[in-house]
Amino acid sequence: MLDRLQALADRYEKLSELLCDPDVTSDTKKLREYSKEQSDLQDAYDAYVEYKDVLEQFDSAKAMQAEKLDDEMRDLVKMEIEELSGRRDELEERLTVLMLPKDPNDDKNVIVEIRGAAGGDEAALFAGDLYRMYSKFADAQGWKTEVLEANVNDLGGFKEIIFMINGKGAYSKMKFESGAHRVQRIPVTESGGRIHTSTSTVGVMPEMEEIDIEIRDNDIRVDTFCSSGAGGQSVNTTKSAVRVLHVPTGIMATCQDGKSQNDNKAKALQVLRARIYDVKRQEEEAKYAGERKSKVGTGDRSERIRTYNFPQSRVTDHRIGLTLHKLDMVLNGDLGEIVNALTMTAQAELLEKGEQ
Repeated sequence: MLDRLQALADRYEKLSELLCDPDVTSDTKKLREYSKEQSDLQDAYDAYVEYKDVLEQFDSAKAMQAEKLDDEMRDLVKMEIEELSGRRDELEERLTVLMLPKDPNDDKNVIVEIRGAAGGDEAALFAGDLYRMYSKFADAQGWKTEVLEANVNDLGGFKEIIFMINGKGAYSKMKFESGAHRVQRIPVTESGGRIHTSTSTVGVMPEMEEIDIEIRDNDIRVDTFCSSGAGGQSVNTTKSAVRVLHVPTGIMATCQDGKSQNDNKAKALQVLRARIYDVKRQEEEAKYAGERKSKVGTGDRSERIRTYNFPQSRVTDHRIGLTLHKLDMVLNGDLGEIVNALTMTAQAELLEKGEQ
């Protein structure tokens, strides 16, 4: 691993030189490419620099320990060696994780699709709860949320809502949310006080830029129509809403919440690119369906991943067997413990595969 770390450090320092080169600073494409590459290496580089410094201090302390010292100095040196040894072990663990294969989409913005599934109006209301949960989680991370499309039911829930979360690392923390989310509670529509079970599905896709997924003009059909509100009624007479169909795949995206027809078309194309990529990703993963399934799941929206039980104030993530008795906090955007546990499980899976 040390050879790989040194190669990484050499590349980081080479990138620092390149980013000061006038030929690079005048080339927007190269400047962006090199800046992103260096940013991706930053954490591992910083940890490696500290690790080398700790090793040097450790060797110096060990050499000092071999010298003739008085009792007080010997105790101080022994204490320093113990502290450095602990820090060395921590950095080795951190570097092992940092050197794991990185998902190239981790730093990207995400497009999230939430749909009410089984349960009618109650499923739509729960979809609204999930949207608010993710919005508050995004706010806590310093990210921005933008609604791209929303289909509201008469009770104020969402039959469907599509929104974008803009922020560095959004995909890395949101990617495990894809799947079926189940709620157990007494619906507001239930007069008998019985607990019902409803589900909403969540799909999380990394935002794809034009250079990632190319969509040719002659491969799409664009239709315009009047925007509609709750219940489907038209809310204006201007055909500003846009529906884009990708003819080769049959994948479609619609947007009506933008400020203009051009704005809606641009946002619909964002969603379309993400959906095309998502289909390709799932096709690739299907090729390896015979392999052992990861504990954190496949991201398939039909896979039940989490239950929100109101009577017991309980949230259970079924993929990793994590149960938290703080439902209110979770629905208020406190997803940190769940996200960290899922991330650590995924990292453990990668480490296990690397050792096989």
